[in-house]
Amino acid sequence: MMSVRLMVVDDHRLLAEALASALKLRGHRVLAAAAPSAGAADLVISRAPEVCLLGTASPAEPGVFDPVVRIKREKPQIAVVVLGPVPNPRGIAAAFAAGASGYVRHDERIEGVERAMVKARAGEAAVAPQLLQQSFTELLNPVGEPDDEGARLLQMLTPREVEVLVRVAEGEDTRLIAAGMSIAPSTARTHVQRVLMKLGVGSRLEAAALAARTGLLERAGPAPSGPGDEPGPAPS
Repeated sequence: MMSVRLMVVDDHRLLAEALASALKLRGHRVLAAAAPSAGAADLVISRAPEVCLLGTASPAEPGVFDPVVRIKREKPQIAVVVLGPVPNPRGIAAAFAAGASGYVRHDERIEGVERAMVKARAGEAAVAPQLLQQSFTELLNPVGEPDDEGARLLQMLTPREVEVLVRVAEGEDTRLIAAGMSIAPSTARTHVQRVLMKLGVGSRLEAAALAARTGLLERAGPAPSGPGDEPGPAPS
C-alpha cells in the first residue's frame, strides 16, 4: 500500500496520537496529531496533508463538521475522512454534506482505516455501501422523531441494558449493579460493555453524560430498587 501523507485530529489527544503512531509504523507520513480546537482547521490548512482523519464522538451535533467545510473551502484537494461512533445516518449525511470523503467507525481495524485513506485520496467515497444504504433509507423514510436523540438511543437498548445504564448513571459499580439486578458480576460487566458499545462511548462517565444530555434518563425512569433480573451468564 502506498504511503499517505496525513494528519490525525480527534476529540481525545491520546487517541489521535495512538492512531498516528500506528499509521507511522505502517509506513505512512503523519504530519501532526492534534485534538480539535478553534485552530484545528488552521493547522490542517497550513500543513496541507493529502488526507485528514477527523475524529468525533457526536457526528449528529450541529456545527461539528464546520472544520470540514472550511478545510474544503480553502484547500479542496485535502480529503477528509471522519472517524465516528456506531453510525448515525444523519451524522453520516451531515459529514458528506460538509465535504467529507468518507466515514469510518471508531472500532474499525487499522486495515480498514488505511483502505478508507487510500480511497479518499483517489477521490472515491470511502464508506461501506451498507452505511450509505442505511443513511438514505432513514433520511427518506424517517420513523418517529428522528431529531430526538434520547428516543433514538433508548430504542437501541434492551430493557435490561436501559436498567444497567440508569444504574451506571446513578454511580453504581459492577458489584452494586449485579446485586441490584440479581445477576453475576461477570454478567453485569458484559451488559455495561454492550451499553458502551451501542452508545458509541468509551467509558461509564461518558455514557452517563450522554444519557443525561439527551434526556434518556428521564425517559427511562429510576432503576428498580430491588432485584430486577434473573441470574446467569449473558446471552451470546
